[in-house]
Amino acid sequence: MTKDLDLRCYLVTSGHDRHTVETAAAAASAGAGMIQVRCKDVGTAELLELLTAVAEAVHRAAPNTRVIVDDRADVAFAARHAGAPVAGVHLGWDDLPVEAARAMLGPDAVIGMTTGTMELVRGAQELADSLDYLGCGPFRPTPTKNSGRTPLGLAGYPPLVAATELPMVAIGDVRPADAPDLAATGVAGLALVRAIMGADDPAAVVHQVLKAFPEPR
Repeated sequence: MTKDLDLRCYLVTSGHDRHTVETAAAAASAGAGMIQVRCKDVGTAELLELLTAVAEAVHRAAPNTRVIVDDRADVAFAARHAGAPVAGVHLGWDDLPVEAARAMLGPDAVIGMTTGTMELVRGAQELADSLDYLGCGPFRPTPTKNSGRTPLGLAGYPPLVAATELPMVAIGDVRPADAPDLAATGVAGLALVRAIMGADDPAAVVHQVLKAFPEPR
């Protein structure tokens, strides 16, 4: 049930302060098509508040950019129920099952899934009727999220891209300079955390990444 998603430049946020909200809005204004709010160290109410603030700021800056939340389908549901412009959720294998999240959030929601091995990609492909895209990594070892999986490098992506009909986003210490080489592997886009969140000029980073990918149809 793949939607018209612009996955070329996909920001995963860090932090939970005004900088998080402002950087997400700046990235969206520059053309980032997906913003995932990820914050592991706050409670449910605070995460809902952060997600809502990011979604509203991004919607003002770029109404077509999708904002989703990491892991928490319940928080996505609460935000959507309250009328916030939240598109959906990105799930891991230990989170709510994909089919349950789809039932909860509805057919128009965006749902992504974490992968990084052929086994996980094939498992996600079996759920393709309920998914919109796959995250896949790590590209390199990264301190942002230790998955325990072996880094894929450039050579790891083409066979994984070929094993699924779902668009795939590379993640894991991805840097803007990697964009041309990763685009050539067949991935639909790049997920960046520190490269955008820590940038003096987030818009410049977004523009650099977008240049490596063809305009979405």
